[in-house]
Amino acid sequence: MSPATAEHRPMHNSLAGKVAIVTGGGRDIGRACVMKLAQSGASVAINYHSSAAGADSAVAEIRETGGSAFALKGDMTSTTDVEGLVAKTVSEFGDRIDILVHVTGGLVARKTMAEMDEAHWNTVMDLNATSFMRAIKAVLPHMTQGGAIVGLASQAGRDGGGPGAVAYAASKGAVMTMTRGLAKELGPDIRVNSVCPGMIDTDFHNVFTKDDVRSHVANVTPLKREGSSEDVANLVTYLASDDAAFITGANIDINGGLLFS
Repeated sequence: MSPATAEHRPMHNSLAGKVAIVTGGGRDIGRACVMKLAQSGASVAINYHSSAAGADSAVAEIRETGGSAFALKGDMTSTTDVEGLVAKTVSEFGDRIDILVHVTGGLVARKTMAEMDEAHWNTVMDLNATSFMRAIKAVLPHMTQGGAIVGLASQAGRDGGGPGAVAYAASKGAVMTMTRGLAKELGPDIRVNSVCPGMIDTDFHNVFTKDDVRSHVANVTPLKREGSSEDVANLVTYLASDDAAFITGANIDINGGLLFS
């Protein structure tokens, strides 16, 4: 079955009645997660930073099919903005949050250790790891028994990343370790998992990865293609659902077989 066909398969309402927050939900993997969660029956709060058009169009599409969603601009490196997102979510959907999908993150720039300064290191750590901590702290008072948290780590967290990605890889490694520790801390009431995407066709690689590198990676991947945002969203939605009720503390690779962990 092709990815396009899989994308349009009918979804059962496995998340009916549940409330989800997706940070970084305006484009690429985040937006795909928003749409898949909504298709599965969840009411979705969408945080975005600069992708207003994608977030607003997602809200419109969800509401057109009878679902519930809103979009709110916010910087997940700001505690005030994170708390504002959670406050609006419980105001709109009732005092419960069942699912947190934290997609917020980025490479910022490729810098070798010799090139980077502490400001770059701290920016990348704040954007990828500390933002995850902020989001979790804010949602925990409202999370229900049986809740699920899904983080976005990266293949870079396993293999150290490509050139100039040491800070990014370290921050994603931190997300992976947080996932393990939080699974023990928050169980049995709340499950915590993360996904580790490899080469996914997103703006991340449009900006930071050369076309010839992308082609090479796709060619040496057993499935002979880059992944899609929908591929990742399918996995995230599964981990957020009760179908994954016995999975916690896992950092799951999704890379077409490029790296086996």
